[in-house]
Amino acid sequence: MPVFRLEEELLFPPPSYSEQDGLLAVGGDLSAERLLLAYSSGIFPWFNEDDPTLWWSPDPRYVIDPSSIKVSRSLEKTIRSGRFNLSIDRAFDDVVEGCAEARRNGVEGTWITEEMKGAYRRLFDLGHAHSIEAWHGGELAGGLYGVSLGRCFFGESMFFRVSDASKVAFVSLARLLESYQFELIDCQLPTEHLKSFGAYGVKREIFLERLVSGGVVPSPNQLRAVFPSL
Repeated sequence: MPVFRLEEELLFPPPSYSEQDGLLAVGGDLSAERLLLAYSSGIFPWFNEDDPTLWWSPDPRYVIDPSSIKVSRSLEKTIRSGRFNLSIDRAFDDVVEGCAEARRNGVEGTWITEEMKGAYRRLFDLGHAHSIEAWHGGELAGGLYGVSLGRCFFGESMFFRVSDASKVAFVSLARLLESYQFELIDCQLPTEHLKSFGAYGVKREIFLERLVSGGVVPSPNQLRAVFPSL
């Protein structure tokens, strides 16, 4: 399959046209409109600092069902101990910066560039991006951020400065999402860390169906309500 080059027009090729490794398209921008269209279509941006903007839709897609998250006894004990205080959307920019610093220190994944930080901040301002923070001794000890659409949460990155902080934040997120009957947490790609929480692969077509059942794909009228210029 060819890799598609995006222009200014707000559209993506079908995810089924992705390369074997999941690469679908190159180019375009990181506007809020394009990012929301991407996530609702089962596509996400992922690229190194010196690369052009790359868009992916891997098959299989790794997800976690919030109601089925696996928690070890030791982690459950840490959660119950109250060692960490948790908050939502209290320090979004600090969480994103923490994730960027962690990646620069060699965590698997791509760079979170200044452009990416600005893009997700815009989604945060629109109410689509969120952060979960874990605090220890009054300091930010770890956290994660991602994008929420419909009843699906698209995880982007996590970090920790104190052992178990990001794990506690992640479990707390999953349990919060379960209470709101969320369909899934999108993990994008497999890692042993996420597999330990119960992440598993589903075929792309099943993933896209679950987005629809989770109320992710907005109608054109819904998009226009958020972005009147569309």
